[in-house]
Amino acid sequence: MGFARTCSVALVGVEGVVVEVQADLEPGVAAFTLVGLPDKSLTESRDRVRAAVVNSGAEWPQKKLTVGLSPASVPKSGSGFDLAVAAGVLGAAERIDPRVLADIVMIGELGLDGRVRPVRGILPAVLAAAEAGYEQVVVPECAAAEASLVPGVSVLGVRSLRQLIAVLADEPVPEEEQDPPGRPDPLLAGLRMPGTGAATGMHSIGAAQHDHGHDLADVVGQESARTAVEVAAAGGHHLFLEGPPGAGKTMLAERLPAILPRLCRTESLEVTAVHSVAGLLPPGKPLIDAAPYCAPHHSATMQALVGGGPGVARPGAVSLAHRGVLFLDETPEFSGHALDALRQPLEAGHVVIARSAGVVRFPARFLMVLAANPCPCGRFSRTDELCDCSPASVRRYQARLSGPLLDRVDLRVEVDRVTRGQLAGDGPRGDATATVADRVRAARERAAARLAGTPWRSNSEVPGRELRSRWRAAPGAMEEAERSLERGVLTARGLDRVLRVAWTVADLVGRDRPDARDVALALQLRTGVPRGVPMALGALT
Repeated sequence: MGFARTCSVALVGVEGVVVEVQADLEPGVAAFTLVGLPDKSLTESRDRVRAAVVNSGAEWPQKKLTVGLSPASVPKSGSGFDLAVAAGVLGAAERIDPRVLADIVMIGELGLDGRVRPVRGILPAVLAAAEAGYEQVVVPECAAAEASLVPGVSVLGVRSLRQLIAVLADEPVPEEEQDPPGRPDPLLAGLRMPGTGAATGMHSIGAAQHDHGHDLADVVGQESARTAVEVAAAGGHHLFLEGPPGAGKTMLAERLPAILPRLCRTESLEVTAVHSVAGLLPPGKPLIDAAPYCAPHHSATMQALVGGGPGVARPGAVSLAHRGVLFLDETPEFSGHALDALRQPLEAGHVVIARSAGVVRFPARFLMVLAANPCPCGRFSRTDELCDCSPASVRRYQARLSGPLLDRVDLRVEVDRVTRGQLAGDGPRGDATATVADRVRAARERAAARLAGTPWRSNSEVPGRELRSRWRAAPGAMEEAERSLERGVLTARGLDRVLRVAWTVADLVGRDRPDARDVALALQLRTGVPRGVPMALGALT
């Protein structure tokens, strides 16, 4: 009779649970039983492990073999348990000293030839192991850099089961061939998120870090829209851009991530963990340290946006945009059910997905940018006679964005058509990305100093009751906003959001608290109605 145990990690969303893998050998008819609530892919590991052990030059025990995964109440899925199961079996067969295995966490998939393949979620799995007190982790060699991001953990990267056996048995480590440099990782090649792909038209979902090579100075004109983008970045406010095609809505949204502050270490680990679970980490860059950018196609399903899919729920666009920007171009073309599903993560900062196998929680604190044409043809305006859409079709098109969703958007700006003179460069050019990013960073630092010691990090997160009691605006500054509330122009939520934006404007211009001009600009950005204040922030100082 032989017994050995080692450990692996089961992922539930982006949270890991350490699982003890126990292997027991007893005399009897040769059989391999796997217990502990495994799914189909994990049940298939019996054949993968047997072939990998034999092809690695080790002898498969011809006895009754039982492998248990504890705790048995936690659902377990995926092929990441292969390495731990193989090590446990070899420990029970005394090919490896069982005492060596007890305090090691092993994560990796085995090929039939014994090679160790990467799996999704290495970073959150190693984080869970470290939190549980484990100090030694074995992962595939290609994922060792990702696992090494967790402090206080000794990481061993192996290419094959043969190498692992040699290391644990204190034998010479054999050389193994690396995969060809140009060969795509099978984990990422052809990867499709649940509810994505050709059937739903999802694209740009896996852009872990947006290309920041474009400059904000490339945007011609659009002073009010540029101001709104700067305010959105400084306070984390959601933004709605409405205007004709070709006016620069997409250009503004694409340049927004570049003016957001760099992610701190904690935020980087949060974002990297989500992309690791999704299998979308950029090759050769295990740590994401810049704000992510996600732009799903308008045909994306609700599962593609908020997460889900068959079997184990996967993160959706709102989670892949965590701590970054979610851009919904042609927003009225999205499904109404998909858009309404955004309301909960917009308020809570996370997504909870309930399935029969359990409840999964994904982080989803993002800056949302909506872009839409004013009508189906995009040429509608009060003075333009080129639009051939009927008034009824214009109303139906604009009504596709529900009131409850728009009420959660702090900034609403009309983007005007670019004139020939602006394209010719006759007017003044806007500030470059680096200049705007400096102002945004300074405003964020002022807000962080004010919010120190609280659970909030930006103005958009502060509850309205705290703004009305703890951080009041200057005396008389809110009179116009309160009159808008009485007339029904603003809701109670809208009034709170105006005050949040006013604080962000005050941080940008360097004031200790908002005055009447800051509130007027916040009202103008919220309602689109001119309030007699300049749109340029520099004019408010």
